[in-house]
Amino acid sequence: MPASDLSLLVEAAHASGEIARRFWQQSPGVWHKADNAGPVTEADLEIDAMLHGMLRDARPDYGWLSEETEDDTARLKAEHVFIIDPIDGTRAFIEGARGFAHSLAVARGGDVTAAAVYLRMPDLMFTATCDDAPAMLNGAPIAANQPDVLDGATVLATKANFAPACWPHGLPPVERHFRSSLAYRLCLVAQGRFDAMLTLRPTWEWDVAAGSLIARKAGAVVSDQAGGAPRFNNRHPQLNGMIAAGRLMHDALLARLTPTTAPG
Repeated sequence: MPASDLSLLVEAAHASGEIARRFWQQSPGVWHKADNAGPVTEADLEIDAMLHGMLRDARPDYGWLSEETEDDTARLKAEHVFIIDPIDGTRAFIEGARGFAHSLAVARGGDVTAAAVYLRMPDLMFTATCDDAPAMLNGAPIAANQPDVLDGATVLATKANFAPACWPHGLPPVERHFRSSLAYRLCLVAQGRFDAMLTLRPTWEWDVAAGSLIARKAGAVVSDQAGGAPRFNNRHPQLNGMIAAGRLMHDALLARLTPTTAPG
C-alpha cells in the first residue's frame, strides 16, 4: 500500500537525517570508490546499514537496491524493491554544504510507488505516492512551473551537459544552475523553484528514483534523454539520463538533443 510505504520511508528519512547531522561539518572519514565512482563517507555507510535493518525488518519481502550495498540480483524477483541513496550529494556533505539529501523510494513493476527525499539541514521533506495525492513539501502541495518558452528558463545541470556536441539543433537559451544532489534537483523542479533539470550521462537509479516520482506528481514530465519513461529495478540499475520539466519545456529541450551523446 503506497500510503503505508510512504510513512515508513518518511520515518526512515528522518532517522537518516539524524545520523547525517552528527557527522556534518565534523570531518567524517572519507574513502574513494574504485573505478572513479566517487567518494563515500562513514556517514553514508552508517545510514545505509541503519536503513537496511529498519526497512527490511519492516518489509522483509521487498528487494533492496542501494548505492552503498553490494548489489544482490535477488531484487529482480521481488514484487517490490527499495531503491535507496543514503546520501545523495556526498561531495556537498563532505564540503559542509547543506544541499545533500536522503533519497528513498519503493518501486513495483518498474514504477516508483512511494518516494521521500529529505534534506536534513534545511529540514525539507519532499514526498509523493502513485495514488491521486499531489507531491508535497513538508505536508503542503507543490507544483512544477509550466513555462512555454525556453528563452531565459532556469535549468539545473552540470556544465558538461551543455557541451555543443549534445545539442545538434543549437544550445537552448537557458540559465544554467547547479545543485550537487540529483534527487534535490528533481525536487526543486517539483517545487517550481527552477524550470527544468537534466542529466545526459548514464544515471544510477538510486539518484533519481524518489525524485522522479515527486517531480512527476508535481506536474513535470519526466523522461530519459531519448524521451522514454524511466523504468526502475533494472538488472543494470542505470538509466539513459533524465529530463524533468513542464510539458512544453520538456518537449522543447528534447527536440534539441542528441539522445546518444553522453558527456563525461
